[in-house]
Amino acid sequence: MNVTRREALAGGSALAAMLIGGGSAAFAAAGKPAMTLHRSAGCGCCLKWAELAKAQGYPVEIRNVQDIMLVKARLGVPDALAACHTTEVGGYVVEGHVPFEAVAKLLRDKPKGVAGIAVPGMPAGSPGMAMGHEHEHGDHAKFDVFAFTRTGVKRPFTF
Repeated sequence: MNVTRREALAGGSALAAMLIGGGSAAFAAAGKPAMTLHRSAGCGCCLKWAELAKAQGYPVEIRNVQDIMLVKARLGVPDALAACHTTEVGGYVVEGHVPFEAVAKLLRDKPKGVAGIAVPGMPAGSPGMAMGHEHEHGDHAKFDVFAFTRTGVKRPFTF
């Protein structure tokens, strides 16, 4: 296929515009699936987790919902694992302030029978809940990540 100089310049300009604009097409090129984060409108730590997800290269759509518990019930999040926000990504549920290393492992390994992973509650030092600094997780943060099935069975998730 022969490409004219004009076509090549037009394509390069379009690519530059996508990269500068930070649109989801630029993120999709990195190979990370889009996330849909469901949250109650008043929760600020959810937005911090979303910003960290974007920094990891995930395109993130934020949906403010009236009743977050209805979203959790629809997606099969066990009550014992509930946190402040619920995210859908790659056919899985990510509940709460889950570290991105765990998200990456879930998406890479696609464990059979697992509906999602969760960090229950809002533990200090977890992503989006860091005290005084916003990085992946606190140096001394102690929190557990669990995998869960559609039937509500939970087990530790190692990453």
